[in-house]
Amino acid sequence: MAGGLVALLDDIAALAKVAAASIDDVGAAAGRASAKAAGVVVDDTAVTPRYVHGFTADRELPIIKRIAIGSLRNKLLFILPAALLFSQFVPWLLTPLLMIGGTYLCYEGAEKVWEKIGGGHEGEHDKPVGMEGESQEDEMVSGAIRTDFILSAEIMVIALNEVAEEPFVSRAVILAVVAVAITVLVYGVVGLIVKMDDIGLSLAERQSGAVRAIGRGLVAGMPKLMSVLSTVGIVAMLWVGGHILLVGTDELGWHGPYSLVHHLEESVHGVGGIGGFLGWLINTIASALIGSVVGAIAVLVMSRFHGSGHDAHEEPARAAH
Repeated sequence: MAGGLVALLDDIAALAKVAAASIDDVGAAAGRASAKAAGVVVDDTAVTPRYVHGFTADRELPIIKRIAIGSLRNKLLFILPAALLFSQFVPWLLTPLLMIGGTYLCYEGAEKVWEKIGGGHEGEHDKPVGMEGESQEDEMVSGAIRTDFILSAEIMVIALNEVAEEPFVSRAVILAVVAVAITVLVYGVVGLIVKMDDIGLSLAERQSGAVRAIGRGLVAGMPKLMSVLSTVGIVAMLWVGGHILLVGTDELGWHGPYSLVHHLEESVHGVGGIGGFLGWLINTIASALIGSVVGAIAVLVMSRFHGSGHDAHEEPARAAH
């Protein structure tokens, strides 16, 4: 009896070791997958603060919370199951779907550029959301979640490619870990960024002169930082969207654009000390140019479409007069 109990305890201990090893493997794989998606995480962090610009201070964190919940819902309820099913049964469909999302990102980025140079209606969003009603707030949150969906999809697909050889269940667990970890990271950083001015005000009221100086510096610098992040977010959408299209066309068989960019990257790799950076810069610029061209075309097409619809609605009114 005692021998059987000892044997049972040994079996339990062995199973525990296997489980612990599996958890370690999942953790390591999740870490690798998250590292591969780090570039898109930076883009996501830069894009999101643009959506809370103009909010009253008491609404900033609640709005970020709403966007974060929407982002997590995007990843866990929609992107993760779809990515797993597609990778299991129709892996060839992932690239076209991702390219559609990339085109949408290019459109979003180009539209914001058009607004900034005076062709759009950016001024409509300059007033605090509280002055325009709850519907405007909901619209901004919905826009942020839609943009997040594309960035989240790329993060999850990049992570999936990193662990494609893992068993199905392991893939699901790893992607879930990546989804939660990246969402907490991104929106934690975003929350810190948008509340930095409040932190600065608090520091500015302290007794220490050095602390007060830091607080005043934070308060004075935050509008500039938010402006820079807004611009970075727009560039990031063009860059990420263009890169998705660049890689996607290569995977679908049109190798010319990617081969050209890759050749340019290789030509500078030998530059001592900065070859890697120059290669990355070439890829980034090429991706941003592609994103800008595709986005401009998309904006033109959509403006024509909306313009035609607008004219069609106005024509009967003109005829009635």
